[in-house]
Amino acid sequence: MKENLPAEPPRVTQDVTRHVGYLLKRAQAALRGAMDKVLREHGLTVPQYATLELLAMHPGMSNADLARATFVTRQSGNVVLRGLQEAGLITRPATAGHGRARPAHLTGAGHARLAAVQAAVYAIEQRMVGAIPPQRLAALLTDLDRMAAALEE
Repeated sequence: MKENLPAEPPRVTQDVTRHVGYLLKRAQAALRGAMDKVLREHGLTVPQYATLELLAMHPGMSNADLARATFVTRQSGNVVLRGLQEAGLITRPATAGHGRARPAHLTGAGHARLAAVQAAVYAIEQRMVGAIPPQRLAALLTDLDRMAAALEE
């Protein structure tokens, strides 16, 4: 029953390396470093990889939607899309059919590059979540969603 009690809020005098925010950032930095290393071998960055993953699941997403989903600005998202297009991994129409959106789609080369790197990226995530007892993983994922939602309000 003690698990349902609210956690003691961090105090300024406490060791900052034990604060939730610090530990989340440490985990994120470790994940990003591991992904950077694997993706570099395939000529991709984390935002490029994330964009390929999203376009495989949701073909035709706009730059604005992709930028939001990959946690970059629209300007940075446009740079990512241009790089992927120049590499022949995605296609986008030269002009917008309506409005300003230019829907992006993976090319055959984009699907192949994504397939070539997915197993390595998924192995990193598996290594990370493998450190958590399986019976606690669902609760952790729920808690992380709750934490993000609390800050997005």
